[in-house]
Amino acid sequence: MWEEKELESVEFIPEPTDSRIVSAADPNTVGHQESWRSEVLGWAPEPVPVIPRRDLTSQRIVNVGVFLIVLLILWGAWRSQYLISDLPPPTSEWAFEDSGIRDLQELGFDGTGVRLCMVDTGIDAEHPDLQNLDLVYKDFITGDSMIRDHGTLGHGTMMAGIVAGDGVIDGIAPGITLGMAAALGPDSDGENSANEQRVANAIRWCWEQFDADIISLSLGGETNPNATREGPTTNAVKLAIANGVYVVAAAGNDGGPDDDGMVATPSNVKEVISVGALNKEGNIWDGSSIGSTVGSDGTNRTDPHLKPEISAPGVNIISTGPSNTYYSSTGTSDSTVFVAGALALILQAEPSLADNPNSSCMELVKLALRDSANPLVDDIEHNQKWGYGALDGNGWLLEIRQSGTC
Repeated sequence: MWEEKELESVEFIPEPTDSRIVSAADPNTVGHQESWRSEVLGWAPEPVPVIPRRDLTSQRIVNVGVFLIVLLILWGAWRSQYLISDLPPPTSEWAFEDSGIRDLQELGFDGTGVRLCMVDTGIDAEHPDLQNLDLVYKDFITGDSMIRDHGTLGHGTMMAGIVAGDGVIDGIAPGITLGMAAALGPDSDGENSANEQRVANAIRWCWEQFDADIISLSLGGETNPNATREGPTTNAVKLAIANGVYVVAAAGNDGGPDDDGMVATPSNVKEVISVGALNKEGNIWDGSSIGSTVGSDGTNRTDPHLKPEISAPGVNIISTGPSNTYYSSTGTSDSTVFVAGALALILQAEPSLADNPNSSCMELVKLALRDSANPLVDDIEHNQKWGYGALDGNGWLLEIRQSGTC
């Protein structure tokens, strides 16, 4: 048997009558005296065609080169999002259905005419789902006019997508005018945070300059039960409410064995709607904060201001992320936006509610929220974990209409 290496220096000549049979030939004779070679081999008078030996080493190099080029093309396409442009990500449609948002939208409401303000990390306004958004932006971190998201994982962009996405994410109220007050940014622990005064300044801008109907606060600080005076964030929220602005805020994400037994500040303010988080199965999320029956002033809370007031979808919510991406998020931040967005649709349906409402009007809205909530457990009017129950946006509107106007 010939060794493979011994065959590397020869060429192959097939038999004319059966090309499967070949003879090894000195490569020096290839292309020369073909007639003579045919006669010697007994294949005259037709010249024998020579099959040149392929340079397998060169072929391997070519194959590797082509493979690398294909890899580079695929990597470039992935980086530019082309590979997923025709494959939209999954959505959290269950959350919009379960909260009654789609029922409100089927009545023709999209938030048009309502001004909703968020105090968050900013926004990536170039995201395809947010490019049609009516946006007013104010940066309390840099002070410049460049629109951006300062936060870790684009927190503000995700919250904006839930309420106003218009694309892959079919948001709650894409017709709103959104005020985005960028006040939160990453800290040394990789979390989004800000000092209280900056957040307070942003809240003041929301109602004083942006003229918000609703302020959505997917943020919160630890409540200090021993504080002798209220902080700037609490004061800013109370001032907004006194000027006829509805405030919706996150109950907090410290649920579990380390829960301090109080919702976060400023959702602990009496008139604020404090929101807990639900999962897809309709159960309260373990991380959702417990509320206290005692207010920050030491008095017992009363209906309809027991904390938290309501729970809404907030687990594995898919929304817009930075740089044309889509992220999944969990927390009372997400659930807060569902309640604020539902309220925006309701204010569009009942414009009188947004016309400088007084405290009686706000209480009517909260009573309707209480009475329309879907209890998580029968015969329990309020629970310190999930509030009066799960959000039912359409039921909320019906309760308001049955209660009369302010």
